[in-house]
Amino acid sequence: MPRRPSRITLTRVRDDAKNCRACDLYKHATQTVFGEGPAKATVMLIGEQPGDAEDLSGHPFVGPAGQLLDRALADAGIDRRAVYLTNAVKHFKFEPRGKRRIHKKPRASEIAACRPWLDAEIALVKPRVIVCLGATAAQALLGKSFKVTAHRGVFVPSPLAPRVLATVHPSSILRAPDAEARRTEMRRFVSDLRVAAGALSSE
Repeated sequence: MPRRPSRITLTRVRDDAKNCRACDLYKHATQTVFGEGPAKATVMLIGEQPGDAEDLSGHPFVGPAGQLLDRALADAGIDRRAVYLTNAVKHFKFEPRGKRRIHKKPRASEIAACRPWLDAEIALVKPRVIVCLGATAAQALLGKSFKVTAHRGVFVPSPLAPRVLATVHPSSILRAPDAEARRTEMRRFVSDLRVAAGALSSE
């Protein structure tokens, strides 16, 4: 009889999540994309779901939005290697359009089906700061009525971590209509991340 692990670890939860069948998204996705980062990271960034590049690679935030996030973290003075990165939903939801796979927003039931994995990540990592990237992640963790536009970049009360804030998802910056709008939104995004960095430096 196999010996049971003496305690639950991120590695064990990640392995368990590979076979998740709690909703139907696994049927079309390439694989589960679990969170990555230090087991005791002080900052956890939570997005909506993996994209096309993440689905193919099995790693979070490695596509265009992830590359933009890398630059924003560096500008905010946060070392990405010290951050735990994950998503509210662990499988890529998409609709085919020719040869491309276009992101499709997950349903509330799909977000709820994935919530135990996210709860396990938060409980095991115990971050001092959680940053919700975009409305889906923010509403999943802070309530359906939460509006990023009204509360971005400010800490809000939550039992999930000592400090919790929400900002936009980096993919929204990529969708800005022109270069000037992208620069403006990038500055605002970096400013929000600096709030998180400031909380760590003040402790």
